[in-house]
Amino acid sequence: MPQLNAYLSFNGNCAEAMRFYETTLNGKLEALLTFAETPAAGQIAAEDADKVMHAHLVIDGQSLMAADAPSGMKYEPMKGCALALTYETADDAKRVFEALGEGGKITMPFGPSFWADGFGMVDDRFGTHWIVNGGMKPL
Repeated sequence: MPQLNAYLSFNGNCAEAMRFYETTLNGKLEALLTFAETPAAGQIAAEDADKVMHAHLVIDGQSLMAADAPSGMKYEPMKGCALALTYETADDAKRVFEALGEGGKITMPFGPSFWADGFGMVDDRFGTHWIVNGGMKPL
């Protein structure tokens, strides 16, 4: 069976976003390679040298990967999808929800739902859409 991982695209702020996610989601940043640090360094535009070509964040054995869009590619913010996080407790979920919301936009305030003790939706300051659940209820 294949492994399915999210791979986010950023517009020059991938390193900042992934370091924020590392702290906020209690993960470990296993890779953060700029274009200049790869074998393709001689073939890239100078303005792309410090952009991230590949980032890999491990969160409890799961992977979140990302990169900056190089100057030759049109960058478009995330549309039509979200990353969902589920925590054992509503307190844990609320802590992460609030951290993701700092400088971002809350699209659904955190509160109880019929499926979880806590649920909320937020677009973080990097434009990533998050759905955060905690304390799941049996349906």
